[in-house]
Amino acid sequence: MNKNTNYKWLLGLVVIMIILSIPSYSWMKKENNTRAERSKSLLSPVIMVPGSSATTERFNQLISQLNKTTVRRHSVLKITVSREAKLSYSGSIKKNDLEPFIIIGFTDNRDGYANIKKQAYWLDIAFDSLMKNYKFNNFNAFGHSNGGLIWTYWLEHYYSQYDSDAKIKRLMTLGTPYNFTEKNIANRTQMLADFIKGRSKLPKSLKVYSLTGGKNYESDGIVPESSVAAGKFIFQNQVKAYTAIIVTGKQADHSELPQNKQVIQVIRQYLLKKPNKSVKTNKRKDD
Repeated sequence: MNKNTNYKWLLGLVVIMIILSIPSYSWMKKENNTRAERSKSLLSPVIMVPGSSATTERFNQLISQLNKTTVRRHSVLKITVSREAKLSYSGSIKKNDLEPFIIIGFTDNRDGYANIKKQAYWLDIAFDSLMKNYKFNNFNAFGHSNGGLIWTYWLEHYYSQYDSDAKIKRLMTLGTPYNFTEKNIANRTQMLADFIKGRSKLPKSLKVYSLTGGKNYESDGIVPESSVAAGKFIFQNQVKAYTAIIVTGKQADHSELPQNKQVIQVIRQYLLKKPNKSVKTNKRKDD
């Protein structure tokens, strides 16, 4: 083989390497631009997950009440995830809304630990899509009933892949049965035992607010107070702060908690960036 042949082979190899490197360079450039765009983003959504048997319409009244007492209305984006992990969207995030509500629900919204694991996987599919489309770098999470369980499982099993790009600041759970319907904390369900075992994976900077309804001294009518309180075995001494709040008075039973005025006040105080100035609803032409 002569020198010309060797030269041609070498030149061909260089050309092939350059061609192969073009897609990698384009991907890297796009990834760097995405990271730069994300780091500058002021978007800070509140992502909400309803409980079992509930749809993305579950929080309509809650959000309506919040929007009546804030200067700027929060837009709403709803995502439903099918059993085949297909996403269906409704609503939208308005251009200048920096604190939108995003509600993620599931076609298969049945109860049970096995289904909660599936729903956490479906939540991850939806969250990954949100990250790609909206490029936010921080968010707050809210879960009613089993929605809090889904968030907890997701945090322990999926969140680490997003930690460097989007920080979860606060998690608020409402009537979340960490020990299902078991009243005796000494009798830990498999789910609670698994959550406690995996708690070291929880983000250390997270602040958790656990709300329970005080319809009576034992439960909110469905979930035992001791089951909600079992969350302390998961979060205490693992996250930055863990706060337990008992909601009493009217609408303190499990199904009405999302409409409870105290709950709405706590959401406004802890999940939104700044307490907004109250406005007189009778002056709003669009209410």
